[in-house]
Amino acid sequence: MSDTAEPDTLVVETVERLLADVCTPASVERAESVGWSAAVWDALANAGFPWVSVPVDAGGSGGTLTDAAAILRCVGRHAAPVPVAETGVLAGWLLAGAGIALPAGPATVVPDASAITLVDGRLTGRATVAWGRRAERIVALVANGSDWIVASCRPEQLSITLGQSLAGEPRDRVWFDVPLVATEHAPALPGTDGDALHHRGAFTRVVMTAGALSAIAQMTIDYTNERQQFGRPVATFQAVQQHLVTVAQCAVRVEMAADLATRAIARGAVGIEIAAARLIADAAIVAGTRAAHQAHGAMGVTREYPLHQLSRRLWAWRHEYGSATTWRRRLGRDVHAGGADALFPLITGWVAHDSVRP
Repeated sequence: MSDTAEPDTLVVETVERLLADVCTPASVERAESVGWSAAVWDALANAGFPWVSVPVDAGGSGGTLTDAAAILRCVGRHAAPVPVAETGVLAGWLLAGAGIALPAGPATVVPDASAITLVDGRLTGRATVAWGRRAERIVALVANGSDWIVASCRPEQLSITLGQSLAGEPRDRVWFDVPLVATEHAPALPGTDGDALHHRGAFTRVVMTAGALSAIAQMTIDYTNERQQFGRPVATFQAVQQHLVTVAQCAVRVEMAADLATRAIARGAVGIEIAAARLIADAAIVAGTRAAHQAHGAMGVTREYPLHQLSRRLWAWRHEYGSATTWRRRLGRDVHAGGADALFPLITGWVAHDSVRP
């Protein structure tokens, strides 16, 4: 099967059913107090979903990256408080490419390849790592001259200071000072470097954003049609309808951007798709969450109502794997480097042939 094919509908339906059963607003609320939901993780892990896209012969569940992206959308849609993106699409990808065994449980990755350095045979440095305290392995991609090494560390080998994101999920400060020989390590798969990790991490945030914004759009539609004011649903008021349109537009824009980003990552030929998708997602998060909260009124900021579980995650994801400013600069540099004549083909994907002229 091509890695750019449509996702397996059975996989998506199964994940949706699992999360609908175990990832309730109440369970997400409880998870924020401890930084983990064992019930949600076990439900997904027992079916092998966190390792989808990692080859079976490397210890994964097989399937395509497109399948994994569809699972991450479900994770975003349900605000699932578990490290699915980190375990398979990121850490699993690095470990499988280097021929290192995957752990049986959750794994995570150092998001910035420049944060950890190899000096005199020791890995040193510090980084904020998602789900660090809950991972069985913390994986780092480290430069070794012009080459790259994947190192898999046990949490007890490192110093971890607990922290959390705006959404109450673990974002721990991890300090490295460990001999390379004390870790499981191997050369990275050719083509795997800090830039590839940065793109892949940003991709996971875009697809989870697509899921979360689609859930917010549906939640806002349902609420404004149920809420009555002056004897009719508030969704019938023009001002509220404008908010509904804004939320729906934001959700659709990110869905489209996530589709293009998935195809780019899956085919291994990333151009401007990830940078563009990140910027579209960033703008949609700002406008979409604002409109959703406006449409909900006071209800939207109460602890009991689950809108905040999605909106806080969206605002946390905005700042992971590069801010909007970082991606704007990157996009600008790429466009400028191509020159004026390359602008149209860059944006449209149009390729000139001898028999076809613009």
